[in-house]
Formats: sequence, C-alpha cells, structure tokens
Amino acid sequence: MTTTTNHPLQALLDELNRRTAETKLGGGPKKIEDQHRKGKLTARERIDYLTDEGKPFTEVGLFAGEGMYAEHGGCPSGGVVTGIGYVSGRQCVIVANDATVKAGAWFPITAKKNLRAQEIAMENHLPIIYLVDSAGVYLPLQDEVFADKEHFGRTFRNNAMLSSMGILQVAAIMGSCVAGGAYLPIMSDEALIVEGTGSIFLAGPYLVKASIGEDVDAETLGGATTHTEISGVTDNKYPDDKSCLDAIKRIFDRLGHRETAGFDRAEPALPAKNQEEIYQLLPIDRVKPYDMVEIVERLVDKSEFDPYKPGYGQSLLCGYARIDGWAVGIVANQRKVVKAKGRTGQPAGTPAVEMQMGGVIYGDAADKAARFIMNCNQKRIPLVFLQDVTGFMVGSRAEQGGIIKDGAKMVNAMANSVVPKFTVVVGNSYGAGNYAMCGKAYDPRLIVSWPTAQMAVMSGASAAKTLLQIQVAAMKAKGQPLTPEQEQALLQKITDQYNAQLSPYYAAARLWVDAVINPLATRQIISEGIAAANHAPITRPFNVGVIQT
Repeated sequence: MTTTTNHPLQALLDELNRRTAETKLGGGPKKIEDQHRKGKLTARERIDYLTDEGKPFTEVGLFAGEGMYAEHGGCPSGGVVTGIGYVSGRQCVIVANDATVKAGAWFPITAKKNLRAQEIAMENHLPIIYLVDSAGVYLPLQDEVFADKEHFGRTFRNNAMLSSMGILQVAAIMGSCVAGGAYLPIMSDEALIVEGTGSIFLAGPYLVKASIGEDVDAETLGGATTHTEISGVTDNKYPDDKSCLDAIKRIFDRLGHRETAGFDRAEPALPAKNQEEIYQLLPIDRVKPYDMVEIVERLVDKSEFDPYKPGYGQSLLCGYARIDGWAVGIVANQRKVVKAKGRTGQPAGTPAVEMQMGGVIYGDAADKAARFIMNCNQKRIPLVFLQDVTGFMVGSRAEQGGIIKDGAKMVNAMANSVVPKFTVVVGNSYGAGNYAMCGKAYDPRLIVSWPTAQMAVMSGASAAKTLLQIQVAAMKAKGQPLTPEQEQALLQKITDQYNAQLSPYYAAARLWVDAVINPLATRQIISEGIAAANHAPITRPFNVGVIQT
C-alpha cells in the first residue's frame, strides 16, 4: 500500500511491512523449494490460485505464534494460513496448512487459529475450505494440544456443528493427513485428494508396523487410489494441486444463494479528507491528546459523521456513518480533553464544569454509549468500536456518581448486542476499557489493531511502578532492602518486560487480535467483515436483561 514518507508512524509501518514479509515465508526459502520439488504448491500459492483475481484475501492470524516456541524452532503464522476470501464470486473462509512449518504439524496456537477460522465461518454462515497438508499433532507439545475443550479435538466438534447449521465445508487432501486429523476432511461435505502427494490414514506405516506388525507403504495404506476406488473415504482424485483447486472453484460456482441479514449498503465513497493524514494526526506517544473526530472523518465515506448527543458524554464519540457504503454505528474514545457540565445527582460540591481527560470513560459517556448501542440494535446497524482507552474514571467523585453502574450498563448493552461488532485498537486498550469497548472477550466478528496499539491491564509505567513496590516490599520483609541503584535497575527490568507485552504483535501472536494492520487498510477490513456478517440473518431478539439504572 502506497503511503507518504517521513511521517511520525513511518518506522512503525516499516516494521509492520518487514514482519509481514518475513512471516509469509513460513519455514523459509529452503522449505518452499522442498514443496516445489515434490510437485506441491505452498499454502499461500494454493490460496492465490484458488481465490478470485482482484478480490481481497483478508488474512486472519498472520502473526499467530510469533516469538513463541523458540525452543522448538518457532512456528511462523501458527503453521497455517487462514482468512476470508472469494472463490468463484462467493465469500468464504479458507484454512490452509503450511507444510513448510514443521510439516504442517499442529502446535497449541495452530489449534487456536483453526478454531478461530471455524468460529468466523459459524458466526457469519460462510462456507469453509480446508486445504489439508499436515503431519498431525506436534507430539512434544501434545499435552497442550490434545485433551482440553479449546484443543485439537474441538475442530471436529465444529465440523459437526457447521454441518448441522447447513454451512458448506469442502476439504482438499493435498499432503499428509494423519491420525485424528483425518477426521477433519472426512467430516466435511466434500473431500477431494491429490494423487501422489495426498494421503489420509488414522495410523501411518510406521505406527501400523509397530502396532500390528503389518508392512505396508503409505500409498497402499491411504493414498488417492485406495480412498477413491476401494474405501470410498474421499470423493474424487486429481493429478495435481491446480486441478484439485479447479474442482473446488467449480463446486463454489454452483452454490445456491441464501437469505441475508439485510444490512444497508449505499454506493461506496472514499473519505473527502485525505486518509494518509491519519499518519500525522495520530501521535506515537500514547499519552499525547488528539481529536478522534479527525481520525473518524478519514475513515468514513465522504468524511460524513453524524454524532449522537455530541454535547453530552463527550469522552466517547457515538454516531452514524458509512464505511465503504455500509451503514455503521461508531463508538470511539475521544482523546482530547473536553469540558463537561455537571450532571444532576452528582455529589454536593461537584463543579458546574468538569475537565474530562482524553481516553478515559466517564459515567455520562458510558450512559450515552449504552443508549446508542441499543439504538443500533433497534435499527439493525453494525457497530464499530475504535479503542484508545485507558479505562473508566476513578476516584470518590466518580464512585459516588455511579461510574460502576454506568459502566455496567454499557457493558450489558454491548455484550448482548445482536448486530455484528467490529473492533479496531487504535492506541491504548487498558483494563475494563478493553472490555467496555468490545475487546476479544465480547465476540467482535473481527478485531484488528494498528501498529500504535498497546493492550494490557494498565499502562507500562503504572504497572512497572506497582510491581516494583510489591517486589521492594517483599525484599524488605525478608531483611534484604535494595539500594536506590538496585531499585532503578529492577524498575528498568520490569518496565522492559511489561512493555514487550504491550506490543500489538504480542497480542497478535496469541490471537487476542486477528491482525495488525496499516491504518489505511481499516476501511477494507470492516467492509469485508460486514459483507461476511450479512450472510447470517439475525435470529435472536435483542434483550439486555436487567439494566442498571
């Protein structure tokens, strides 16, 4: 994506581009060459060939596993490529094992990423394609992959659930498919296999020999001919990757159409204000104030934003707009200092005008946001949350003013929303602010972050000082007081460790966010997300239960 140079965010975007290119190499050039030597395409080459030219592929979980499993040689992108793309004009979810990474074996993060892809298919009623090429569970970590609710086996439970929901699943066996993993393609609606490279069996030749003493080669045990002509496990065989992928294209070309959710879309229009000005408007320093309205106006069509109750609860922006034609309701943290008039019912002595800090959610803002979220549900308008939040206001004035019940009201309305929600972490995402602004725990259909994002219970400086005080007190209790120099060294160590965990890549590695993106990609991702959500009609009534008053 073309961007202007010499702006404050350039170094962060350069880092994003570098990490992206590096991660997309998977196991590296040598492993890619090995795939080609076997007559196989890589996972990304398969997706490129399968998906429609000129249509976007919205990757989910590119940075999954980054910095993890170093003692096992790493697991770039979790050893699997997932995302939302188009095949024969039909939007779908694609899951492709990357055999250049540990032969496509499943690490713990691989299981989590596969489940996330299936969750996207379920929530949005999107057909899902599995391009299978995996050696199965990575045995040294089997205790973290095998037995729990969110582990490997959950994949096959989801296969069954997707089938019962009438959501199409197509699997292509393009390499190894071993042990429990053999159930994934065979629990799909259609199972295709590539001759010579595709194989599927519950136990491979070595395990068969060890278990029952039988000598048998892989092709006879579970190759394409065996399963298309003898066992009937797979539906059809193809001579190479491309012919198999062509068959998937033909399947999707004949799919019937279903009812949509009916979200409103007008003719898309670019923002009237230059989108690249976001790079100048958004400070790298997470403490510095800025006007979030200026950011919003560079994300929405024609830069037209209709605010809801603009003079009330100003620490949160709420309002209506369109993004790539789609009608949306936006809830965003205002990062500049605002003046708020005193509310009725506030404690005695409360000033008539209160200066409210940017990025903090005050009671009046939470109250406004709850009502706005309920209105969007009433109107069937998808919600977009733009996070740059340090948390809810604290202190005696806030507590006596009922900040907890106001915050609870907002969380209630947001959590019970039946319209699809999308979250963009622009900057800070701390503590309960993350929750109220639709963090990962609240089921956003997609959640992405900008390179400027930071996610944690609290900011690095606050957390480090708190942790330092705890450790210093513990040392004193043991009769081992620290010198000022030792305290400073300990503070630096704690700060460095905590700051590393604030990184958006740390969050992306653990799938707390689906992607780290260039701010200019925000419109496209939200648009693709709403297009996906439009496949799933809303069937559950909006009900907040007992709301705090």
